[in-house]
Amino acid sequence: MALSVPGYSPSFRKPPETLRLRRKRARSRGAAASPGEQPEPAPRRAALAAGLLLRPFPAAAAAVGRGGGGPAAARRNPFARLDNRPSAAAEPPDGPPRGQQEAQGPFLDSNQENDLLWEEKFPERTTVTELLQTPQGSVSESDIPSSESTELPADWSIKTRLLFTSSQPFTWADHLKAQEEAHGVIQHCRATEVTLPQSIQSLIYWLQPAFPWLPLFPRIGADRKMSGKISPWSNDETLQHILMSDWSVSFTSLYNLLKTKLCPYFYVCTYQFTILFRAAGLAGNDVITALISPTTRGIREAMKNEGIEFSLPLIKENGHGKKKASGTSQGQGEEQVISDEDEDESFSWLEEMGVQDKIKKPDILSIKLRKEKHEVQMDHRPESVVLVKGMNTLTLLNFLINSKSLIASSGPQAGLPPTLLSPVAFRGATMQMLKARSVNVKTQAVSGYKDQFSLEITGPVMPHSLHSVTMLLRSSQKGSFSAGLYTHEPTAVFNTCLPVNKVLDKETVHEELANCGLHPKTLDQLSQTPILGKSSLRHVEMSDYVYNWRS
Repeated sequence: MALSVPGYSPSFRKPPETLRLRRKRARSRGAAASPGEQPEPAPRRAALAAGLLLRPFPAAAAAVGRGGGGPAAARRNPFARLDNRPSAAAEPPDGPPRGQQEAQGPFLDSNQENDLLWEEKFPERTTVTELLQTPQGSVSESDIPSSESTELPADWSIKTRLLFTSSQPFTWADHLKAQEEAHGVIQHCRATEVTLPQSIQSLIYWLQPAFPWLPLFPRIGADRKMSGKISPWSNDETLQHILMSDWSVSFTSLYNLLKTKLCPYFYVCTYQFTILFRAAGLAGNDVITALISPTTRGIREAMKNEGIEFSLPLIKENGHGKKKASGTSQGQGEEQVISDEDEDESFSWLEEMGVQDKIKKPDILSIKLRKEKHEVQMDHRPESVVLVKGMNTLTLLNFLINSKSLIASSGPQAGLPPTLLSPVAFRGATMQMLKARSVNVKTQAVSGYKDQFSLEITGPVMPHSLHSVTMLLRSSQKGSFSAGLYTHEPTAVFNTCLPVNKVLDKETVHEELANCGLHPKTLDQLSQTPILGKSSLRHVEMSDYVYNWRS
């Protein structure tokens, strides 16, 4: 019996004693009722026998104070919900520790509705811990894994960074011998059959203009990176004229190579938009194509005025709409006549009802302003991508060479011609090589630590380089690796599936593009019709020589 101490309350409990009481309650939930516990009421026992989920019945509180203290009934939490799911009656042998269950219990009880939503979204995951450990990128709606395949889909976007991880070392990325590097470079320049080391050819690309101190890709949004760099041409018109003259020669050289199918494709990167030129036979098209993204209403109007016929493949046309826009005066007149006829037809039903005079028609100016507002709203968006086909690409070439809006007039990029990127050599180009860096790190495993190897490739990674590197890793990493792909977002829309006039013969395409400088397997991949739409490859994983990818 406890002694009477002034200022001491018999109901006071020290923290250790409170913890012991909680442990005692947790241990007694799944076991038979002890002699001192209050028996469960008959209705509750009947409900449990029927299989209903009820909250645990609160046992009477035992007196644990020093010197006694009478038993007291446990209070029910007035903020608790009656329909919450109870915690487990007994811990499974392989379950988490009791402390972890107590920590997760209140979280699950107070967020049951959220848990049900998560269970619908992730039916294969059952615990909160696994959900928290799930990478954020794998839960977005666009990150849908594809079916297993031995080949990747064609990706026409430009990557800025590739990060590969594997359990096998990236030995080919180490320092190469002088003879190996010389063989790789000369085989690339001559576009001969690839022999080892294939790594050299996989990393080579051609660039114009080239300034070692100035990053020339990407050009969209690059003002901050170029700020403070030396640019002697920014205020020298003579130097600007020389640079633009050399650039025009290089641009024309690339187009001629493309037209004769000695170059498969190339990119023109300006400070406002990027253009992808593709040779006939690639991406399922039988003519030369050029995709421009993103565009603005000003650029499209200027192309119309130059007589360049183009289409907006991602814009749904109405019944009387025209997919091609002509810049000639005759084409503009026909388009105006068709527009007027559409307006007359749209209000003809008012005349049939005899109320044409009582309802005010919108004037032509209001209709024109409404159309212009719609055109401006899609500026700088993926939907503004423009497609130019056939001989109109030659008109586009002349338009770009003579256009003053192609070069920035102010800012860090003032006076600097656009960047030309190509997988093959052309007049005035400079050979460049993507930067590759391999790292070996230790990662924790069940039995201790294991080696994890990573390879980082930075630079303008074009479609042929991505395919060549994955082919190389397929053999060097024994069919097991994963990769994170970082896309230059304005170029992701180049994966849009374009309308084709006819299905091309695979053998004919390979025969006509045999000298374009691409590996036969790479050519086979890039000649397929794109399937990625407005997205691009974000994550690639190979296991047992089988690909899984997400876009």
